[in-house]
Amino acid sequence: MRREGATAGYHLREQWLGDQLGISRTPVRTALQLLETRGVLVARRNQGYFLLTSLDTIEDLVLEPPPTADQDLYTRLVRDRLAGRIANEFTQKDLARHYNADRLVMQQTLRRMSDDGLLHSNGARLWSFAPALDSGAALEDSFQFRRMFEPQAILLPGFRVDPDALDQTMRQHRHIETHPEIDAIPPRLLFDADSRFHEMVAEFSCNTFVIQTMRQQSRLRRLLEFGGYTNRARVHLWCSEHIAIMAALGDHDLPRASHLMTVHLDRALAAAHALIEIPAVTEKN
Repeated sequence: MRREGATAGYHLREQWLGDQLGISRTPVRTALQLLETRGVLVARRNQGYFLLTSLDTIEDLVLEPPPTADQDLYTRLVRDRLAGRIANEFTQKDLARHYNADRLVMQQTLRRMSDDGLLHSNGARLWSFAPALDSGAALEDSFQFRRMFEPQAILLPGFRVDPDALDQTMRQHRHIETHPEIDAIPPRLLFDADSRFHEMVAEFSCNTFVIQTMRQQSRLRRLLEFGGYTNRARVHLWCSEHIAIMAALGDHDLPRASHLMTVHLDRALAAAHALIEIPAVTEKN
C-alpha cells in the first residue's frame, strides 16, 4: 500500500491484496473486517473497503487476532509452570488429560509455546520447558547480576548511542504506553519490546561480552515475563521507566541513565517476586 501511495480514501481490493500476499481472499477479508473494527477502514456496500486515514497514523498499530481456543490454555500452562504445578518434562497426552483439553487445541498450544521459545520438543512426544528463571534463587541471582553490569555498561568509555535505534525504540514504547488496551497487545510483542530495550542499551556499550550476556538473560527470563504481561499496571510502569532512561540517553546524560537503570531493575525484581509468589530475598549468607 505504501508503494501504491495509498492515502485516505484509498480503495482496498480483496483480490489485489490476496495476489500481493500470495493467499486466498478469505483471510484477506477477515483482516479487512478486523481493520474496520479498529477504525482504520470503512466498508461501503457493493464497493468494498476504503482507507480512513493516512498510513503514517497507523504505522505502529498493533492488532490482536480474534481469540482462539488455545489462548486460555496457553495462559494456564505458563501460570502453572511458574507455580511449580507442571514438571519440567511432560508428554502431550499426559498434559491433555490433566487439563481435559482437546487434542488439537493442545497441539496448537504447544506449538505456539515452542514458537515463543518457551518449550522444546525432545522427540518421542516428549516436551520440556526451556531453561528459565522460575525459582526464587535463580531470580535473585539474575537481578543481582544484571544490577551489577547493566547500569555500569552505560558508563563504559566506548558507550555510543545510536540515534536511529533509540528513536525507533522510543516510538515503540510510547505507542505501548498510550495504548488504550494494553491487554490487547500480544505478550510476544510486549516481551520483544521489553527485551529489545535492554539489548539495545547493551549494544550501545559496543562491548561484545555485555551484548552476549544481555541476550542470554533475555532468553532466561522469557517464561517469567510472559506470565507478567497480564498486569496492565506493571507493563505501564516498566514502559515509562524505559522511556525515562531513553530520554536521559538522548540528552547524553549517562550518569542519570545509569541511575535510572538501577532503580528500574530494583523495581522489576520486586514485581517479579510478586509474580511467582515467593518472598523477596534480602540477604544471602
